[in-house]
Amino acid sequence: MQHQRDRIDLTGRDYAAVYAMSDIHGCYHDMAKAQQRIVEDARGIPGRKLLMFLGDYIDRGPHSSDVLAHLCAPPPEGFDRYALCGNHDDVFLRFLEDPDANSRWLEFFGAPPTLASYGVDANEILGARGGSLTELRDLTLKAMPPAHVDLLRSLAGAVTLGSTLFVHAGIRPGIPLADQTDEDLMWIREPFLWDGPQLPLLVVHGHTPGPEPVFGQGRIGIDTAVSMGGTLTVLKIADGRQTILPPF
Repeated sequence: MQHQRDRIDLTGRDYAAVYAMSDIHGCYHDMAKAQQRIVEDARGIPGRKLLMFLGDYIDRGPHSSDVLAHLCAPPPEGFDRYALCGNHDDVFLRFLEDPDANSRWLEFFGAPPTLASYGVDANEILGARGGSLTELRDLTLKAMPPAHVDLLRSLAGAVTLGSTLFVHAGIRPGIPLADQTDEDLMWIREPFLWDGPQLPLLVVHGHTPGPEPVFGQGRIGIDTAVSMGGTLTVLKIADGRQTILPPF
């Protein structure tokens, strides 16, 4: 059984601006362009900045390995960076730890492009060769840099900065963060999407895709489905305001 992921409290840190993005899903080039926009925008802001990644780095898109490699490298100069765990990232790690018990990752999560980004062909191994899930897992681990696995294990469950909470999916309304499970933080939709946090918090999250960012009651949803033809939204928090960073 996996241990509870870290809940990081940055309250008291003084950041001149915070930039958040979520649900990259293997779309490395979109992520790189978004970070370039962030760095350009931040040049006009003195002081240290915070870069928040809200999870779901893999699956669906073609360059999951590149996204994880990016997160293993240092952040841009002048930035702190924290990366949260999304449900896709968590299920992939569970597959790597116990493939037979977590075959649903292969069936329901858009996993083949993730494996292909490491040069692993799931259809060839399981189909033409008649290999087992354990063989597929072993070949995947052989192809993956160990740092990528370590990253998946280290991803946090939540980051709090003052009255702003960053999570992948949301929280159970009205329940203190200490009583939320990792499953809540990585998987919830309703009743959170309808009711909001029901706590004195602004929750910034991804997980639930839509055509535009959602500024709801006590929450901001920023998953705009980049892997399904949408865009990669960047939320900027500075001077007490929450705005969407415009593209170049």
